[in-house]
Amino acid sequence: MGSLLSGVTRRVRRGALAVVATAAAVTAVTAASAAVPLTAVPAAALGQGRGGDHLTVVVRHAGAGRDGTYELFCHPAGGHHPDVRGACQKLDGLTQWGRDLFAPVPPGTICSMISGGPATARVTGTWAGRPVDASYDRDNGCEIDRWNRMVPLLPKIG
Repeated sequence: MGSLLSGVTRRVRRGALAVVATAAAVTAVTAASAAVPLTAVPAAALGQGRGGDHLTVVVRHAGAGRDGTYELFCHPAGGHHPDVRGACQKLDGLTQWGRDLFAPVPPGTICSMISGGPATARVTGTWAGRPVDASYDRDNGCEIDRWNRMVPLLPKIG
């Protein structure tokens, strides 16, 4: 029985020694990393130093004065979108827990066969903490309604 206890004691001592050695190594690494200055990251890489929601809107074939690439920041509002405040307010009003306000028209939806013109848009970025990558067109009644629901984020057409 005595030899059994001495074997257990040796293993406990070895385990304790390993824990102490690991803790010492972690402490040394933490202290060393604290002494190294952090590298500055350009503001552009961090969304120009802004927090909150950020969307890039690319509009094509919508007509003069509507086509272009626009940056929109909300919370706080900013960017070079034509209607920053209106677009942020519209998106805030459409945002609901558990609902993707950028979701496409569900497959199988019956839509009127009316064309709203050649305009297209793509919206990418982050909204309400979730990634956004949505495409818009005006190929039928459902897509026109979907587009119009996003005005003024997307330009008003017609």
